Amino acid sequence: MSKRVLLSAAVSAAVTAASWNVSAEQPKGVSLEKIGRFETGAFGESAAEIVAYDALSSSVFVINSNDKTVDILDISNPTTPVLSGSIDVSVAIPDSGGVNSVAVHEGLVAVAVENDDKQANGWVAFYSTGGSFLKRVNAGALPDAVTFTHNGQYVLAANEGEPSDDYSVDPEGSVTVIDLRQGVMHATAATAGFSAYNGGAPAGVRISGPGASVAQDLEPEFIATSLDSKTAWVTLQENNALAIIDITSATVTDLVALGSKDHALAGNGLDASDRDASIKIQTWPVLGTYMPDGIAAYQSNGETFLITANEGDAREYIYAADEATCLATGHVFGEDGCISHIDETRVRSVTLDPVAFPNFASLRAQSNLGRLKMLSTEGDIDNDGDYDEIHAFGARSISIWDTAGMQVYDSGDTIEQQTALADPANFNSTNDENDSFDDRSDDKGPEPEGVVVGKVRGRQYAFVGLERVGGVMIFDVTDPLKTSYVSYVNNRDFSVEDVANEDAGDLGPEGLLFIKPGDSPNGEPLLVVGNEVSGSTTIYRVINN
Repeated sequence: MSKRVLLSAAVSAAVTAASWNVSAEQPKGVSLEKIGRFETGAFGESAAEIVAYDALSSSVFVINSNDKTVDILDISNPTTPVLSGSIDVSVAIPDSGGVNSVAVHEGLVAVAVENDDKQANGWVAFYSTGGSFLKRVNAGALPDAVTFTHNGQYVLAANEGEPSDDYSVDPEGSVTVIDLRQGVMHATAATAGFSAYNGGAPAGVRISGPGASVAQDLEPEFIATSLDSKTAWVTLQENNALAIIDITSATVTDLVALGSKDHALAGNGLDASDRDASIKIQTWPVLGTYMPDGIAAYQSNGETFLITANEGDAREYIYAADEATCLATGHVFGEDGCISHIDETRVRSVTLDPVAFPNFASLRAQSNLGRLKMLSTEGDIDNDGDYDEIHAFGARSISIWDTAGMQVYDSGDTIEQQTALADPANFNSTNDENDSFDDRSDDKGPEPEGVVVGKVRGRQYAFVGLERVGGVMIFDVTDPLKTSYVSYVNNRDFSVEDVANEDAGDLGPEGLLFIKPGDSPNGEPLLVVGNEVSGSTTIYRVINN
């Protein structure tokens, strides 16, 4: 008997549980209709991650990371995207180790390329939209995201600077600012680094790597830029912070700690267990560490606001070594290899302070908080060896912040509530296995990862990709203080046994792209989604209901 059948009674019971109380009636707004899809046929190979669009040629550029290529899709007929070309970055950059991001502005394509040695500096490579190589510019270690400013005069790359598996080499994180004002062939690069903070990061900015300086520990992830092209905001995911960059001077002007979300408050619940055989979204004495991945900037009433997708991310570094060598380096030898650093554990594996958690025995139960993955480096406030706070990875939400990093909105438990309502039998499933009900509840739930903002009929909407269960959720963010849930669509068929089969649909949405009507090949607003696990690129028509 399948797991789905075994759980059917529990799921039905959960639908009527008091902790699951969302109305089935959806607000008016926009919805998505799938109209086109391109399949690479490469499952689990990072074959369709980040997407970018060139309106002049009606082309979508899709990175195929492991293949070191950028696929060019002709979407002049968006219902039938066609592979019209491919950029092989290894031709111009033989030492390339992979392609991580792509951006396009007025006929110019920028590609973030990591070095074959991940801890060495990478590049931003420039191409024409026809695929002709123009120039490469040095960037920092592991350039993970690339974006143009709105005026096209600068390109920024977020250099993550991840350490080696044995943590013996830990490059500094940084942001490369490339000046294109004299044309791409005369492009120059400057580095916005973090060494000025090596004397100490602002309170709340998480610094946790073993022996790492602040600059080494900070890991830039994603970038949003201001409408006037003067300021950039960069997510520092593992550090639970934002960096604010002055673009023209290529300097970091501030680091902003994002704080935590109180899951004990009404409306901030979460399902914390994959062993309770039910949907149990409820409040818990847990602090959600936002750790955003994607970020987007938009304007409302003349003010700039930032939207983050609060995914969360653990650090796990394991390398191959025999037990004696491993122990000689001061590391821990485990069944998967030599562990140089892991910052996650489960609640059941730690000692909870009996004063802070008088019901600690109950909380440690696997059907309650025992299975929840928590940050092992946070929460021992008085340094006495037990945990006074439980810090979880991510916040299972989107947040809206002002330009100084002050939160003005958080979606609470809306994402989990609405995915549960839409498809309770597949709640919190993972992205590479069907029949996986509740599998991700003990981790980071649906994992909101990417976010873009688009305007339709005068209203502004945030489109949010959910990396694990899949699909795109839409919020009306026209007035940040009155943000509301709008709709959700998931182009995934959970009934297909083999998820590598193309009939299983889209798995692991990563990059999202909104195409406004004036740039669209059919005159309608479109949303393009790159799905990392299924290797598919999907085109949706945005319908105004």
